[in-house]
Amino acid sequence: MHPQRERLHNELHARPSIYFAEPAHLHHYAFLNGDGGSEALLARLGEVTGIAPDGEATQEILTLDGLTLKWERHTEFFTLTLLVPRRNGDALWPAPPELLTAIVEPHRERLISATLVLVESADHWAGEAEAYGFRDPAGSRVGGGDATVWGDFRLTPEGVNRLLVVNRELNDFRLGRMTRRLLEIETYRMMASLSLPLAQELGRELQAYERELGELSDRNTEQQEENSRPLLAAISALSARLEHSGARSRQRFSATEAYARIVFSRIEELRESRVGDCQRLGVFILRRFRPTVRYCAAIDRRQESLAESVARLNDLLRTRAQVEIEEQNAEMLRSLNERTSSQLKIQKAVEGLSIIVISYYIFSLFKLGLESLDALGFPIAPVMAAAVLGPLGLAIIGVLAWRIWRVKQH
Repeated sequence: MHPQRERLHNELHARPSIYFAEPAHLHHYAFLNGDGGSEALLARLGEVTGIAPDGEATQEILTLDGLTLKWERHTEFFTLTLLVPRRNGDALWPAPPELLTAIVEPHRERLISATLVLVESADHWAGEAEAYGFRDPAGSRVGGGDATVWGDFRLTPEGVNRLLVVNRELNDFRLGRMTRRLLEIETYRMMASLSLPLAQELGRELQAYERELGELSDRNTEQQEENSRPLLAAISALSARLEHSGARSRQRFSATEAYARIVFSRIEELRESRVGDCQRLGVFILRRFRPTVRYCAAIDRRQESLAESVARLNDLLRTRAQVEIEEQNAEMLRSLNERTSSQLKIQKAVEGLSIIVISYYIFSLFKLGLESLDALGFPIAPVMAAAVLGPLGLAIIGVLAWRIWRVKQH
């Protein structure tokens, strides 16, 4: 059996929902998990509750004095969900219990999403969403009409978003899963929206980069500079800045795309239908959330396209520089050929002169030899000397020419 089979199989049960019956309040908080945030929250949770959490687990459900507390650890965020049964006389939208406040307050600067869900039964709710303090609410029947969800998506002064769930026929299990979907929509929507400030900042930077790229393209087209090195350095610097920008934003934009897909999936799972003349909850979210996702995706594509344009301009300039280098090399080769030809001509002239000089030197030696024989009393007739020396001199000159030719061949 594979050693990780059990752990991988149990991923199916890794994030169970809290199952409960109405009426109840659900306090849900999501914290960014940078720089060991989840470990600090778990440590604080253990201090407040007196129960040491399992540091290796991804989630845990605790029961504390009639309250149910669930924590979950995700890649980029950490969530706390507190279920508080509602009693007669309790406020519609109460402040979080002291237990939750003690955990949340030291880490409020990391808080990215805070949602309070009020769950009422269809027999006891007020009959209209405005009675719960909503202004221009959006509402939907969900779960095939077995419940209704209301919300106006306006934050309270404490920064909390409020949702009302009116249960008709959902049992405890379905109600727990339905509220979980609603909380996930809010949490993942906020996590996906983290890219918006970065995308707006990059949009301004990309405008400057595009202007700079246009100027560099004009310089390359006009070819005003004989030396392409300054232009190539400017293009390389722009490419380096774009690469740095892409490295800074690539992970964030990828996360936005992944979170957005989860939001879209959870909204589909609600199985919404219209309530009267109100705008559906999912339609309200998507009309305002999709532009954010599309804007971030457009900035990401724009950044990639600009980087590709800079790379093409860089390749074009390098190609032009390579052509110039090849032309210079061809000119150098032509010059070398001319010099080699001149050297060959000079060498041939020197060889001819060498043969003449050597021949003159040989005939001079023979002449001295004949004169020496005449002085010794052995006179030689001129005709005889010419007959002997002529063929001998030609033979010697031929041998010299042949030796020079052999040396040239080697």
